[in-house]
Amino acid sequence: MTAAELERFGVELDAVRARTVATLGQRDADYIRAIVKAVRYTGVAGRGLLFLGAFVHSLLVPAWIVGVLLLALSKILENMELGHNVMHGQYDWMRDPHLDGRTYEWDIVGTSDNWRKTHNFKHHTYTNVRGMDDDIGYGLLRIFPEQRWKPFYLAQPIVAVIFAILFEWGIAIQDLRLGRWWYGKTSNAQMLKLFRPVGRKMARQVLKDYVLFPLLAGPFFLPVLLGNVVANVLRNLWTYTIIFCGHFTAEVETFPKDSIVGESRGHWYLRQLRGSSNLTGGKLMNLMSGNLSHQIEHHFFPDVPANRYAAMAVEVRDICRRYGQHYNTGSLPQQFGQVIWRILRHSWPSRPVTRAPATQLQS
Repeated sequence: MTAAELERFGVELDAVRARTVATLGQRDADYIRAIVKAVRYTGVAGRGLLFLGAFVHSLLVPAWIVGVLLLALSKILENMELGHNVMHGQYDWMRDPHLDGRTYEWDIVGTSDNWRKTHNFKHHTYTNVRGMDDDIGYGLLRIFPEQRWKPFYLAQPIVAVIFAILFEWGIAIQDLRLGRWWYGKTSNAQMLKLFRPVGRKMARQVLKDYVLFPLLAGPFFLPVLLGNVVANVLRNLWTYTIIFCGHFTAEVETFPKDSIVGESRGHWYLRQLRGSSNLTGGKLMNLMSGNLSHQIEHHFFPDVPANRYAAMAVEVRDICRRYGQHYNTGSLPQQFGQVIWRILRHSWPSRPVTRAPATQLQS
């Protein structure tokens, strides 16, 4: 695109946002409140079935399985469609203190304050800018050829699986920058100060899921404990899959730091487009992914209620087509297959690739 085309590209996308925001109202409020109820009721039902299976032996296995699935569903909905979207300020216009993006605390071991810093600010401002977006590989994985190879990356197929299972814990410690502490760039006193709020949140979550609720089952502590562990792991695996499919598919690009110097609104949209990918799958996929099946639209409009993304995507896709820009979308198996390929391919040594900065992509 030329500079003039880029400017019009940005103006058209801004207009999509403005038209949508102008129509926000009761149906959006009803939607998110319905999600709050769904999180609450599936969570209560899941925990209730875990207890039922513990006390009624004939129902132990089926009640345990259904209980785990319902509890995992509750945790997925809370993380993806409720917590993540609320913390972006998508529902601040409702003036509901329970849905305030600045104060909402979600149901994982990581603190919301750290997420608002690493995700809402760093990731969404500097999307896929190397050295500024910590979500590129999360400091553990080499996903793009532009990342310098280290012998540690040979183990990344195994590291990636462990990271997926423990995803909430990885998110929890992301902002601690443990590498700086390990190499002496952060003192023990500084690390202790940083860790205190994280440690308190970890302790609360562990106490709730792995001590309090299992203890309520008395002698059947272990089945309930195991149910909570499995529900959290299922949530972690699903969250990991959706997030990685939205950021690390084959056609997603990274950018050097100088790409954002003097970046216009149109360039910003272009960088978001080329740093994101969508998932097909319809309404169920939209719900279960927190509408991150529309990752492109989320990166364009992070503070717009995510239940609007499907409708906005029709206009966004048409705008991208008219300006000759690729709109990256595909099925979950297709996109996750590309993620797996990246993880395996870039675990092996290769020379770092240098690409043109985004400011040079218009020609």
